[in-house]
Amino acid sequence: MHPPRLLYRIDRTAGGRTHRENLLTDIAGVAVGHADDTVIASGVTAILFERPAVASIDVRGGGPGTREDALLAPHNVVEAIDAITLSGGSALGLDAAGGVQAWLAERGRGFRIRDAVIPIVPGAICFDLLNGGNKAWGRFPPYRDLGYAAANAASDDFELGSVGAGMGATTANLKGGLGSASATTDDGVKVAALAVVNAVGSVTVGSGPWFWAAPFEVDGEFGGRGLPPSFTQDMLKPRLKGGADATAAENTTLVVVVTDAQLTKPQARRLAMIAQTGMARAIYPVHAPLDGDVVFAAATGAKPIDPLFGLTKLGAIAANTVARAIARGVHSATALPFPGALPSWRDRFG
Repeated sequence: MHPPRLLYRIDRTAGGRTHRENLLTDIAGVAVGHADDTVIASGVTAILFERPAVASIDVRGGGPGTREDALLAPHNVVEAIDAITLSGGSALGLDAAGGVQAWLAERGRGFRIRDAVIPIVPGAICFDLLNGGNKAWGRFPPYRDLGYAAANAASDDFELGSVGAGMGATTANLKGGLGSASATTDDGVKVAALAVVNAVGSVTVGSGPWFWAAPFEVDGEFGGRGLPPSFTQDMLKPRLKGGADATAAENTTLVVVVTDAQLTKPQARRLAMIAQTGMARAIYPVHAPLDGDVVFAAATGAKPIDPLFGLTKLGAIAANTVARAIARGVHSATALPFPGALPSWRDRFG
């Protein structure tokens, strides 16, 4: 039986910044879909763009697993993408983007070269092969089919926690998961983030309920516990998944940031770089040799933005939003139904 899922539909106004549902799909023209399998304890999340979006990538982790990342470099030819795919399964999960690509191709969506149509679908994966699920799937892993199903399920409403690419995610001390958050700058530019949290480090402080991202929380969206009244040396001790046996293949946090600003490809790359700061605000430690941390940044181009100060302000808000999305992913997660599985935040702290 699938563990209970949490669906967020939140209308709120805080500090003059209105949040519709606090999801990536608060950006018009963006749809998100999940497909997962409780038996294998893994899954796929597809992010689809109604119109091709200008995009780039920033990789900070020491063990990334990506597809079409070279295409996203600012100096390369293709400017825009049709979708982004996030998946479990380590390198085997890179097949998921092929399923999303097939779904788009059936609908004639993609980069056109005369009569050829090629959907542009970058992707990234996280390692969830040792989480208790049955990975004896036979000759071919299921990720291409899961990718197709995730694309087919995409809409402007989606679930958080142990779903999609976050189904099998874990952290050093608690079940990981998939989170999202959104914000609006005082210039009216929207930015939102989606995060799959499978980090080698911890998203919470010490052994308590406090999230490192607490200073950026909006309206108690991940429990409202704030920070501890003081920090002890034990709280500041790095907690690592797997301890001395941890490897780079086992950990990754995957983030997609989307804005409705008009950005060039180099500006999208800069936005991804600034947004990486949000990982440092939410995970301790982060960007380690043991991680494969990746941030995609995409822009739908609805609103003009100042290329210097406007982009800097947008990046600062994006980083805060990434931190919130990471905390929400862990706060919303449910434990896997296997012996020895990590507890969820709600299991521990209510």
